[in-house]
Amino acid sequence: MCLNTVLAGMTLRAKYILFVVLIHVAIAGLAFQFRESNMWLFIATEVLLLGTAYISVQLYRGFVRPLNLIAAGTEAIRDRDFTMKFLPVGQTEMDQLIDTYNTMIDELRQERVTQQEKSFLLERLIAASPAGILLLNFDGKIEGLNPAAEQCLHLGSAELVGKKPAELPGEWGRQLGVLQPGQPQLVQLSGLQTYRASTSHFLDRGFTRYFILLEELTQELIRQEKQAYEKLIRMMSHEINNSIGAVNSILQSFHYYAPQLSADDQPDFTEALDVSINRNTHLANFIAGFANLVRLPAPTPRPTDVHELLKSTCRLLQVQSEKRNIKWHWNLASGPLFANLDAQQLEQALLNIGKNALEAIGQDGNLWVSTTAQPLSISIENDGPGIPAEVAPRLFTPFFSTKRDGQGIGLTLIRDILLQHGFHFSLETKPNGRTQFRIEL
Repeated sequence: MCLNTVLAGMTLRAKYILFVVLIHVAIAGLAFQFRESNMWLFIATEVLLLGTAYISVQLYRGFVRPLNLIAAGTEAIRDRDFTMKFLPVGQTEMDQLIDTYNTMIDELRQERVTQQEKSFLLERLIAASPAGILLLNFDGKIEGLNPAAEQCLHLGSAELVGKKPAELPGEWGRQLGVLQPGQPQLVQLSGLQTYRASTSHFLDRGFTRYFILLEELTQELIRQEKQAYEKLIRMMSHEINNSIGAVNSILQSFHYYAPQLSADDQPDFTEALDVSINRNTHLANFIAGFANLVRLPAPTPRPTDVHELLKSTCRLLQVQSEKRNIKWHWNLASGPLFANLDAQQLEQALLNIGKNALEAIGQDGNLWVSTTAQPLSISIENDGPGIPAEVAPRLFTPFFSTKRDGQGIGLTLIRDILLQHGFHFSLETKPNGRTQFRIEL
């Protein structure tokens, strides 16, 4: 039992050497016995001893050394080192094994190179993809994401990795938390940005893993939307203006008949004509507002001091602010703040943003204006009632307005001006209760 235990703990090389030593010790002992009694048997035993020693060395080279090579090759495969190859040893069987091993190593090395190239290409494609990709681990938590996903979510990887999709802030968490394979969801943010979110899976080491794809549809939807309402507005503007011009001309001419009426009827007749003309003029101005939205020209950017534009906007709204008892608070970056933009168009956008803020406050409130140089941004906040959750997704929808007499073109005009400049912007009620319009120039 002890011998079996000792042999079991020995390597094949050690067992072979022990066997050879024992055999040669036995032959040497036998030769020593024949040395005194029989010289010829002594010489024969010595020759046998030399022969067995030579055969043992050849057997070692023929069996034990190739086995060591196999062990080294096995260790190399275990360490994923596919560069080690062996030379033939001159034995037919062993050379066949070595040739098979070398062929296998070449194929494994080529397969690994191919897989690494494919993996590198896939990583580069994911990183360069305009669609956001969230890679989930086996527990359904975010394990990795590409730059497009960071841009969609406006969060860095450090803030996202380790979270479940349902734990993401705002509308993202609500929509991605219930996302199911084969059932894409539309995600609308502040009524401006629209994304299509879908999920699918792949196999990783035999187990299912999921990923989420985020595709921005904003620009395509806005383009289709503009094509639709531009055609409608052009047709309406053409027909209404032609009709209003002719009708007002006729109504103006009716004033010449007023003296022919009795004195009692003249005031009513004249007032009716004036009311009709005024209403027609109001209708013309109303449709002109929509027509101006359609005819918005491409911006002509020039270096412009953003602070001067903001102060100019404040001066234009000063009378309304004083009537409403609304105070302006300023927190501007030091010195002039220049940006490349169309001053006239951006001033119009800022004026609309300011008017909306004043109307949202109503009476007795505050309006905060701040700028930053790095990144270059404008922020206009007010302490009026926040944006209701049901209204937020429709804010920048053309012709949508929460005001009783609103036309629904103010925010659309702001949106188009800022998008044509390529500026990022957002409108939302912050956790502190203030409603903020932020523009990144």
